[in-house]
Amino acid sequence: MKNCHACGTPWDSSPGSQPGKDETCVKCGADMHCCLNCRLFDRSSYQCTSRTTEPIRDKDRQNRCEEFQIGATNLGREEKSVDDMQKKWNDFFK
Repeated sequence: MKNCHACGTPWDSSPGSQPGKDETCVKCGADMHCCLNCRLFDRSSYQCTSRTTEPIRDKDRQNRCEEFQIGATNLGREEKSVDDMQKKWNDFFK
């Protein structure tokens, strides 16, 4: 599912469409056309995987990148993995 990177609100659109460059989340107002919502953004390195785009400083802010493709955010998986690691750590010391 394609969600806002900041609050997780689903981005409601027609299939195959992309957020406009000035579009914001209907719930929290975060920019939708930004690196953190892009399919090409690698959260582990905090960088774009495209070799042909210019680096963008503010990853959570609106940008004019022509290669932007909205991707599925993984907020739930990140939170879950932190919880899983905490549980494993606690279980290790029992």
